[in-house]
Amino acid sequence: MKDLVLLPGWGFDSHVWQPLTRLLEQDFRIQSAIDDLPAGAVVCGWSLGALTAMQMALAQPERIGRLILIGATPRFIQAPDWPHAQPPALLEEFAKAVAADPHIALRRFVALLNQGDAQARRLTRELSALLATDSTEATLAAGLKTLRDTDLRADVGRIRQPVLLLHGAHDALMPLAAAEWLTNHLPAARLEVFPDTAHAPFLAQPERCAELLRRFAHE
Repeated sequence: MKDLVLLPGWGFDSHVWQPLTRLLEQDFRIQSAIDDLPAGAVVCGWSLGALTAMQMALAQPERIGRLILIGATPRFIQAPDWPHAQPPALLEEFAKAVAADPHIALRRFVALLNQGDAQARRLTRELSALLATDSTEATLAAGLKTLRDTDLRADVGRIRQPVLLLHGAHDALMPLAAAEWLTNHLPAARLEVFPDTAHAPFLAQPERCAELLRRFAHE
């Protein structure tokens, strides 16, 4: 049985994976800790967790067998040569909102990440219930700093593991063009697009996501 490490996105903890882990718990040893990464593990990251997964693959290539990146981008903030991203003002607004009231900021974030999804109302309710209840201002601010400062475009060519990208066609937070760029610049990657879906395809279509993950992990 293979080891599967699941890395959540900003504002969430391992509970966000519950709909997916229920479908995969018979196939994998599932964990969320990254301190003692099993050799050859399959690492799956969502959003900010996808950035972390790519950084892990660069830092510990011998320990990671395969990567699954959900709602991924190599750079969250726009630049003159990188339009497939968010304006810096968005992070500044969220930083102020987190300082004022972290829980209100997270609920705003949930609504944003579901924009454009055919199941937006259901997913917003579901994700609101799965928000990390112990998120502190410091933890959330650190995550925003990572999103602001990380740029992996020059490094992803060194990621040699097979990579599966899962991305919503209507992702307003991490545009599909960012995943397409990654597919073209990672040495061994392929992309599966989820129609009518925004930033959380693993919740919008958990059965399809689980089947793609299971098949990819055992190739």
